[in-house]
Amino acid sequence: MGAFTFLKNPVYRFLLKALGIYILWYFIYELWLHPMGKLDILVIKSTLKTSLFVLKIFGFQTFSGGDRLIGIDGANGLWMGDNCDCIELCALFAGFIIIFPGKWVKKLWFIPLGMLSVFLLNVLRVILLAIMQKNFSPKWLEFNHTYTFTIIVYLFIFCLWFYWLKKLLPSAKK
Repeated sequence: MGAFTFLKNPVYRFLLKALGIYILWYFIYELWLHPMGKLDILVIKSTLKTSLFVLKIFGFQTFSGGDRLIGIDGANGLWMGDNCDCIELCALFAGFIIIFPGKWVKKLWFIPLGMLSVFLLNVLRVILLAIMQKNFSPKWLEFNHTYTFTIIVYLFIFCLWFYWLKKLLPSAKK
């Protein structure tokens, strides 16, 4: 038995790959991209502009302030921090797909499509939080921001991963 016999076990290989992706993400995002701030601001601006656009389509009178604040007239507004921009969630999703087996041709369309769908779900989250802030008590906003939408987004990412596993991996059908 060699020192690396455990690498023959697919669970250990998966965990080692996951650790590697996490370390790579940490160095790329936490030590380089996040301190620069440009990616976060770009995603936040895109999220808020898209949210404002949809709110206006549905007839809401809206406002915005700076790069991070939007709201519906008559409410205080929502301030969007870096933790709410869905970058880390998109990376989590992409990391799951990258470390699982499968053809790269499929990964090259599924990862961007999945990241776009996570972004659009985040836009929907911002829209619903703005509506809640306007129409309900602050406790509703706080609870749904902290729990409901967090659970929904992680469940959605799990469903995307499960779809990849069950529908797009030929080996999963065996």
